Amino acid sequence: MRRLAIGAASSGALALIALTVPAAHADTVVGDTAVSNAVVNGGKNVVVGTTNKVTFKVTFTASDPSGIASGQTYLYHGTWSDPDAFWTQDSPSETTCTTGTTVTCTSTYSIWPEYDLHYSAFAGTWHVGAYAKANDGDSAKRTDLGTFHVQRYAKLTVNASPEPVTKGRTLTVTGKLTRANWDDRQYHGYAGQAVKLQFRKAGSSTYSTVKTVKTDGSGNLKTTVTASADGAWRYSFAGTSTTPAVSATGDSVDVR
Repeated sequence: MRRLAIGAASSGALALIALTVPAAHADTVVGDTAVSNAVVNGGKNVVVGTTNKVTFKVTFTASDPSGIASGQTYLYHGTWSDPDAFWTQDSPSETTCTTGTTVTCTSTYSIWPEYDLHYSAFAGTWHVGAYAKANDGDSAKRTDLGTFHVQRYAKLTVNASPEPVTKGRTLTVTGKLTRANWDDRQYHGYAGQAVKLQFRKAGSSTYSTVKTVKTDGSGNLKTTVTASADGAWRYSFAGTSTTPAVSATGDSVDVR
C-alpha cells in the first residue's frame, strides 16, 4: 500500500510526500521525559471544504526535570504502522513550547484542500501523537494520544412554497443536503441521511422539529405540511463522523 504524508511546507501549505514508517518509530521513552494531553483544534472537529484554507493548532503537555528543548506532533489517518495519510512538521523547530519542567507545546497546521486532501476517504477519525526532547537529551514519543475528526464541509438549503399560502392548505418544503468531495473538489448530494424539518413561529426565536425526512440518492429533500401560522421553515442535519452538523437559513412563509 502506498503511504502518503502531508508535511508542513515552507509556504504554510501541506506538501504531499511519500512516507515509510519503520517499526522503530513506535512509542519510545528515554529517561524521565513524558508527553500527554494532546488536543487538536481546541477539541473541535476540523472541517474542510473544497477551496477554503483551514488553519488549526495542536497542543500537548511535555515534562522533564531538566526542561523541554523541543517538541513535535503527528496527525494520521489509519494506523500508525500503515497510515493512509500522515501530517507533521518539517522540523521540530516549527513547534513552540513554553518554558519550565512541565510545558505546553503548540504546532500550527494549515490545509488547502485542493493541494492537501485528494481523497474523500480521508474524512472521519484521525489520531494524534507527540514527541518531546528534554534539555538533558532524554525524550518521549507517544503515537496515539487520542483521536479527532476531519470532516467534509456541508451545505443545506430549504424552500417552502407556495408563498403566501392560505391557512389550512398544503405547503411543500424542498431542500438539498450536499457536502464537499475532495476527489473532484465539488459539492455532491449526501444520500440516505435523516434530516429534521423544523418550524419557528413568527415572533419566536426557537425552532421545533415537525418531522424527519430522508435525503434521496441525490441529497434532495421533499415533504408536505399543513400551513397553520406565519413563521419560518428550515431543515436541520445533526451531522456524522465525516460531515458536520448544518442547518438551513429559515424560509419565512406568510399564512393568510
